Amino acid sequence: MSTIVLVHGIAQEQLSADSLEAEWLPALAGGVRTAGHHELADRLWRDSRPSGLTTRMAYYGDRFTDLDAQGSGARAIDGTALDLAERLSVEWLRTAAEYAADPRDRAEATRRLLNIDGTDEGAQGPAAALRPALNALARLRWFAPFGLGLAGKFVWRAVSQVSSYLTEETVRQFAQDRVLEHIDADTRLVIGHSLGSVVAYEALHRTTGPVSFLTLGSPLGLRSIVYDRLRPAPPRVPVAVSAWTNVVDRDDLVAAHLDLEPYFPPARDSRVAPRTLPFVDNGSAPHSAVNYLTKAAVGRVIAEALN
Repeated sequence: MSTIVLVHGIAQEQLSADSLEAEWLPALAGGVRTAGHHELADRLWRDSRPSGLTTRMAYYGDRFTDLDAQGSGARAIDGTALDLAERLSVEWLRTAAEYAADPRDRAEATRRLLNIDGTDEGAQGPAAALRPALNALARLRWFAPFGLGLAGKFVWRAVSQVSSYLTEETVRQFAQDRVLEHIDADTRLVIGHSLGSVVAYEALHRTTGPVSFLTLGSPLGLRSIVYDRLRPAPPRVPVAVSAWTNVVDRDDLVAAHLDLEPYFPPARDSRVAPRTLPFVDNGSAPHSAVNYLTKAAVGRVIAEALN
């Protein structure tokens, strides 16, 4: 059981709980240190003595691997999930057209949206079998950090994993159970990144808390794709949540650029509502969990939850 539970996002199926903890923990401690809480930062990472603070990654990425997937390293998805994946790609293109920091991405996304019924030649890998929006999404410069040859594969993994979680009951249950196995009466903070914020949100409806909830680069407010499929319905703040802070980079295409408060009313007999902080700047990797965690604003939220 853990004081802090971390819940990872999309495209982590080749990693593990241990490797992700090794990546996230220094960043988490760094954000807390930048916020001025040096002793707490040491307790979170550098101090090898028993500190009473344990942090564990709720890892569900292995559910998205399939050794029989013809070497692709990704699971095949059914027609329902495939349709949802295409709709999600369109929504991300719309986000890029409105919010992308690079004007070339805004122009490209706008052009692609106007010609969404066309076809893209030259696409390779799993994305080639999909309709135009998914292929168009992979052409954006936003994916440059992943490398030209990997962008299409990353886009495919991202949209297929979100779609599988929302349409396959076994995937949904598996991911939530991985979160809940780390939560007990000593848990004080749950941090969900990307799809992990959706998994954590639904899992927290299955526990009593109280815990603070921190969402990073979250698509929870993405109407018709994610929001309308959340459980229980209609969406609301989980009873277990004593405080909810949402953080987003303005150039993060995965996140919904919305104030979540109007969409998640407090639980019955509670006043807790999600609070979205001003945009942070994650540089050339706007969706990076590590870049989110190193921010002083995030460090202050973590320190507040633990102190």
